[in-house]
Amino acid sequence: MKINVNAQIKICPLCRKAYHGVPALSRKDNKTHICQDCGTREALDGIGVKASEQDEILKIIHKYMDK
Repeated sequence: MKINVNAQIKICPLCRKAYHGVPALSRKDNKTHICQDCGTREALDGIGVKASEQDEILKIIHKYMDK
């Protein structure tokens, strides 16, 4: 994955982890910017996917996004 050294590092207000790139918009209030992982979790939670399954889905996403 190519990382832009000029990219601004932000802290997700939900998980408190640092991230860069385009943020996700929280589905809870439609105005809070959150990290991509939390955005994915909110979307999966919205369709009833259990937290353990969300972890597996995020692992797969990270596996292919890091290439």
